[in-house]
Amino acid sequence: MANFVLVAGAWLGAWVWDGVVAELGAAGHGAYPVTLSGLAERGGTPAGQQTHVADVVAEVERLDLHDVVLVGHSYSGIPVGQAAERIGGRLAGLVLVDANVPVAGESFADQMPEPAALRADLAAHDGWWPPLPPAEFAEQGLTVEQINRIAAGATPHPGRSLTEPAVLEGPLSAFPAVYVKCLLDWPEPPPVVARLVADGHWRLVELDTGHWPMFSRPVELARVLAGAARPARSDR
Repeated sequence: MANFVLVAGAWLGAWVWDGVVAELGAAGHGAYPVTLSGLAERGGTPAGQQTHVADVVAEVERLDLHDVVLVGHSYSGIPVGQAAERIGGRLAGLVLVDANVPVAGESFADQMPEPAALRADLAAHDGWWPPLPPAEFAEQGLTVEQINRIAAGATPHPGRSLTEPAVLEGPLSAFPAVYVKCLLDWPEPPPVVARLVADGHWRLVELDTGHWPMFSRPVELARVLAGAARPARSDR
């Protein structure tokens, strides 16, 4: 059985994985959700992207985990992808859930449609990225109760983590990876992911739900994660 280290995206902490953790545990896997520095119960402290990479690596080492499947959602795909490179032989797989992916020398902000707008938002909020208002979660397959839970638990995101560039020694194709595309959010994966899938390096799994499947489809998402710990197969 695999050990899953789960990292949520911007504004969120380990708590978002409760439903997925329960499913993975029932299937006999280890499941270890991580809250990144500056977020949720660790909120209020500015943190850069490399601090978030170190958070993930430190959790793997603290628990002395092996056969590790790293799971990154949304923003956290960037630090999780870098951590995959740094945990070496402990890595069994990488799953990126509707996530950004690390590109050497590029930041999260650089991958946004309007990087200048994000940087201006950070400047206007003393270096923090404010959480989305509840209206922004509409049409993502979420119930009103789920939207309210996400909005209530979200905390400002440390802006430096969004503007620091990724640091990678090798190509993304070196990672045994699955990319989970949530179709209600946007039907196509990022171009870099599409190329990795087309070249046979990564596997693409599509979920007919929105950007927060740990709430809208926790059972289905857990099954996809568990499948990532087995030999690759086509899911399209």
